[in-house]
Amino acid sequence: MRWDRVEVGKFLGSIGVAMLVAGYLRYSIQSELLLMSKALLIAGGVFVVAGVVLGFSAIASFFSKRSSKLGTNTSILAIGVIAILVIANVLGYQHHKFFDLTTEKLYTLSDQTKKIVGGLKADITVVRFAKTPDAHFDELMTEYHTLNPHVRFQNVDPQEKPEVAKDYGAQHIGDVIVSAGEKKQTIPPSPDAPLSESDVTSAMLKLTQNKVKTVCFVAGHGEKGLADKQASGYSAVDDGLKKEGYSTKSINLVSQNEVPSDCDVLVIAGPTQAFFPQEVTMVGKYLDGGGKALLEVDPQTDPKLDDILQAWNVNQGKNVVVDASGVGRMFGTGPAVPLVVDYGDSPITKNLKGGMTFFPLARTESIADKNKTDVQDVELLKTSQQSFTIPNLQQKEVKFDPKTDTAGPLALGVAGDKKQDGKDARLVVIGDSDFAANQWAGLQHNGDLFFNTIDWLAQDENLISIRPKEATDRHLTLTESQSAGLRWVDLIFVPGLVIFSGIYIWWKRR
Repeated sequence: MRWDRVEVGKFLGSIGVAMLVAGYLRYSIQSELLLMSKALLIAGGVFVVAGVVLGFSAIASFFSKRSSKLGTNTSILAIGVIAILVIANVLGYQHHKFFDLTTEKLYTLSDQTKKIVGGLKADITVVRFAKTPDAHFDELMTEYHTLNPHVRFQNVDPQEKPEVAKDYGAQHIGDVIVSAGEKKQTIPPSPDAPLSESDVTSAMLKLTQNKVKTVCFVAGHGEKGLADKQASGYSAVDDGLKKEGYSTKSINLVSQNEVPSDCDVLVIAGPTQAFFPQEVTMVGKYLDGGGKALLEVDPQTDPKLDDILQAWNVNQGKNVVVDASGVGRMFGTGPAVPLVVDYGDSPITKNLKGGMTFFPLARTESIADKNKTDVQDVELLKTSQQSFTIPNLQQKEVKFDPKTDTAGPLALGVAGDKKQDGKDARLVVIGDSDFAANQWAGLQHNGDLFFNTIDWLAQDENLISIRPKEATDRHLTLTESQSAGLRWVDLIFVPGLVIFSGIYIWWKRR
């Protein structure tokens, strides 16, 4: 067979295309542009150009035909669409953006994480020790890295690199270790849940703190217990404070005869019994010395803390607040659980605006004298206009009596700041302790209110934020009759409707 220029061009072009494909495949497999891959790509390009030059006359003749022109137009259009898709994907990869449509914004980094991670000035490395990579870990840590390049992460197989596992102190498969210099925090694997944002952010927070502050909870008067895991307990609060880098402990003022000097914040959460006069004096002395305290006093109790409240310009109502708006029914609550959406101008509540907090069985806490200047105080929480006070819950019919009751909006909390002799004392009083109990802390912004209050009192304003949310359990429980009805619809009604529609359409077109 005698080859002319066109045949040689076709041969060189075919060889060139094959070499280009081979070079690209080698590069894709090796993830690195080595010498052989470069040689194949360059040679392939040369051969393709040579083929085009030698076979140019045949190519020109082919494209002069009408059918070829139509095919060329179609090809160009297809290539244009592919090019647009490629460019869109490249731009999407370089400037990625996603939309989180979940109610709790589970796949969006929380305000707390953005504040903590965004403020990092030194490198933090997050290493996951496992045999295989984890897509959830990679996606989560990519978000952290995008937020701040100081955050780096990697997956390490401890069997392939035992020296790395030993250096980091990994003990189990699945351990995630967060390190900053020589300091390390280990997040053990959980068989029930993937790595959470709150765990990672908490570990980073602990690594970057210079001092661990202590939150002391007063005990001995029926207060909420840190170890109590029941619905009315404060074990969730205890866990949350530790995640934010605080140390917690219970104290007894009578046995210790003072507020311990290592208490950065003092919490009195729902006492049901009266304090001794000497205990009230201890708390007052602690505040006068620049201390910080949170008092949560439930209605229909009298812990005898009036001296402290009067010194801080707080008027504590002897009442129970009722919310007649009916909004609580959407959340399964009644009128004895006031809803708050109106917040005072304070760092504690600045991130809560637009959100809801609930206060099961609350009393009013308001500013006693608004002309008093020795205390800078703010009414933090305001109920709706449909709320009002009642003397107690013993009355048979709950209705507003203008002679004895007060109509809303009503204040349920006050934050005070007193500066004197170079000391900055702070006090927050809330007329309810159950809002932060295990049963209620996870509802809307109840937990955020409690933790923001502690952050403000501890002068850790950088931690005040909206925290990561957990997924809401939306399992639907059906009765036996409802289940049977759904099975009837699924197995009989829907297939029957499709079959009937098909027969009807066939009959009409017959």
